[in-house]
Amino acid sequence: MLRILKMLKWKEWVYAALAVGLIVAQVWLDLTLPDYMATVTELSVSGAAAAMGEIWKNGGIMLACALGSALSSVAVGFFAARLAAVVAFRMRAAVFGRVESFSMAEINRFSTASLITRTTNDVTQVQMVLSMGLQVVIKAPVLAVWAVCKILSRQWQWSVATAVAVAVMAAMMLFILLAVFPKFRKIQKMTDDLNAVTRENLTGVRVVRAYNAEEYQERKFAKANEELTKTQLFTARAMAILAPVMTMIMSGLSLAIYWVGAYLIGELPTGAERASLFGQMAAFSGYAMQVVMAFMMLTVIFIILPRAMVSVRRIGEVLDTRPGIADGALAASPTGETGTVEFRNVSFRYPDAGGYVLKDLSFRAEKGQTVAFIGSTGSGKSTAVNLVPRFYDATEGQVLVDGVDVRDYTLRALHDKIGYVPQRAVMFSGTVESNVAYGEKEGADYTPDAVREAVRIAQAADFVEAKEDGYASHVAQGGTNFSGGQKQRLAIARAVCRRPEIFIFDDSFSALDYKTDKLLRTALKEEAGEATSLIVAQRIGTIRDADLIIVLDEGEVAGQGTHDELMKSCEVYREIAYSQLSKEELETSMGGDRT
Repeated sequence: MLRILKMLKWKEWVYAALAVGLIVAQVWLDLTLPDYMATVTELSVSGAAAAMGEIWKNGGIMLACALGSALSSVAVGFFAARLAAVVAFRMRAAVFGRVESFSMAEINRFSTASLITRTTNDVTQVQMVLSMGLQVVIKAPVLAVWAVCKILSRQWQWSVATAVAVAVMAAMMLFILLAVFPKFRKIQKMTDDLNAVTRENLTGVRVVRAYNAEEYQERKFAKANEELTKTQLFTARAMAILAPVMTMIMSGLSLAIYWVGAYLIGELPTGAERASLFGQMAAFSGYAMQVVMAFMMLTVIFIILPRAMVSVRRIGEVLDTRPGIADGALAASPTGETGTVEFRNVSFRYPDAGGYVLKDLSFRAEKGQTVAFIGSTGSGKSTAVNLVPRFYDATEGQVLVDGVDVRDYTLRALHDKIGYVPQRAVMFSGTVESNVAYGEKEGADYTPDAVREAVRIAQAADFVEAKEDGYASHVAQGGTNFSGGQKQRLAIARAVCRRPEIFIFDDSFSALDYKTDKLLRTALKEEAGEATSLIVAQRIGTIRDADLIIVLDEGEVAGQGTHDELMKSCEVYREIAYSQLSKEELETSMGGDRT
């Protein structure tokens, strides 16, 4: 909660101070009203002829107190809602900003579904408790203490009856604290699980339908939904007890006050004394109801605070997590090199993993060269290229770009050097142009002409310009209105538009036919030949004219060299080659044009 308070600026502190002042004024008005009620009651019972004027006067003051209390309540609600909205705004921004700085290790640790829940549902829980809590948390104890002090000056029998009612309410709140609070922790975790199942189903809806797995997904969702519903029903039923119990306590306390009052009034000898005690009884009844109301407010806090505290803790976990990838200090390379990539005895293993994914990988790519990685699934190809933009840091060894360890660059400067195309082409909702001209780069010129040129090089101009709106055509979230090959070409165009020093193609040609693959690589060589390229591929045809091919087998280097050299020296490479092309095709390509 201290972190929440630190988010407030001086203006919000002024709002909070005004709200506290108004709450104290409201409590004073609420507790002053019974005093005038006692006077009115006493005057009415006494039957004095001259009392009507005083009754009207005191009744008018009572009305003014009630109106003042109502206006104070409205003003407090306004300030509380504003404070809660501001804190929620800043908290969402803080969580989103911290998640943006996370490496893949931190994102995988929390899970995407959980991070979404923490940014939305958890922040909403905190906003709700702030909006209600400022009014209730401050008012309830002030009202309770002030009302009890007023009560202690009256008949002790009434005080005992009130104390019994308070004890019953305290016992009930203790039950809620012990029985319900742990369930709220589970609710947030179950909400994460439900979101994960829903997200998984929506993103994989094509596979679900293709395999007739709708019933399986429904059962999976039903299980998560049922667990969440059962827990919510338990908490809701426990909270549902509060209203009838509170009503019984209030009714019982009123009955006890009047029963005791009737007994005490009956013992008094004179009418004046009876009238005075009758007025005191009316006032005490008002004070007792205020005490009960104070505890009812505390009960409301017990309803919303446990879940909010769980949410605060979950948000705090995100904000307290330090990114594993620390920003360096260099904004440019002091060596004067451009477009060079070097791995020096690089080994890597994922956090909490037992074995290494990469072992002792070393190579150097000069400016304009193409280095390709090939190997079986899980051999570490994608992991290797993901170390260059620092999605992960090498466990051992060094990764150098332009002669400088990537850990010494600022992340912005490092990423400015790179045009990255992932395995799975990612499209953002917007237009074709906004997707190609995506991101920021120092000195970049994302003009409409530059976008068109990048699309042309990526062999995407034919289907983009065939659309009715051309480059302004709508792109749905995730690019669902484009085919896999079209999304890949647009993702490549995005990288080309940056005019980077280094291209990273992480199996980015797999959805392209051989003809488009060849045309695209030829265009890249002609138009962006000065850039260094790191290519992860499964097809020999995509990489056999690379300057250096690195063959990986279970994380270890099985061979390095050109296509011709590896065909002679590397058994693993030959097995891959012969599994894709015939011996005659390979011999022809070795002796002739490599395409």
